[in-house]
Amino acid sequence: MAYFALDRNLSVYFLNIGQGDAIFIQAPNGVQVLIDGGPDSAVLRELTKIMPLYDRYIDVVIMTHPDADHVGGLNDVLKRYKVGVVFEPGVFASTTAYTSFKNKTKTRLARRGDQIILDSEVYLNILFPDRDTDGWETNTASIVSRLIYASSSVLLTGDAPAKIEKFLVKYDDLKSDILKLGHHGSNTSSAEEFIAKVTPEYAIVSSGKNNRYKHPHPKVIERVSKYVKNILNTAEEGTIHFILEKDRIIKK
Repeated sequence: MAYFALDRNLSVYFLNIGQGDAIFIQAPNGVQVLIDGGPDSAVLRELTKIMPLYDRYIDVVIMTHPDADHVGGLNDVLKRYKVGVVFEPGVFASTTAYTSFKNKTKTRLARRGDQIILDSEVYLNILFPDRDTDGWETNTASIVSRLIYASSSVLLTGDAPAKIEKFLVKYDDLKSDILKLGHHGSNTSSAEEFIAKVTPEYAIVSSGKNNRYKHPHPKVIERVSKYVKNILNTAEEGTIHFILEKDRIIKK
């Protein structure tokens, strides 16, 4: 099935790439963002369902952190597509996937307060990290961003653990229509006070079917269910597509 994103709406796709994260955003003006690339070339399979075959350019790539299930597929993306700008948190990982990624492209550091303008009234606010992440545990350094289009918003958390969520609760307006649950629904993320602050209409788990980590954790689903009616999992749904309008969201 092809989803070619040619209608010039603001589209957000949580890609079905197995156990990992990959999120594709297309602004109404056609600007494209890829946040993470999953573990392998499965991301290319999903992108070819969304992007026309002649389109070999992605404006922005964001690697939330250098774990293999987020950066692995980006190496394949960089081979196939020209990329305008690449953001990363600046934390080091001694993995083959990350080393290959760094050898393929120049990157910019994403920091709290940065705003990536995608279109009129459409932008990504970087909420975290707020400082140098050198020497940090990789999940803790995850880039957290909030996509905003007028009164509609999506909160994207990478693998940020509960301690980072609690930091954000203190300082940010987190209310969002859609929340990608941190760390694939692991019990290390999705603190109750964080979910209560976000109170999304939809919560998304990006995980692989029958994954060895048993994500999402039952306790997370129990916590999230107190505040969220719709919990969707790429392992069950496949790629999940939303259209954001200025004052509402539509699940396709």
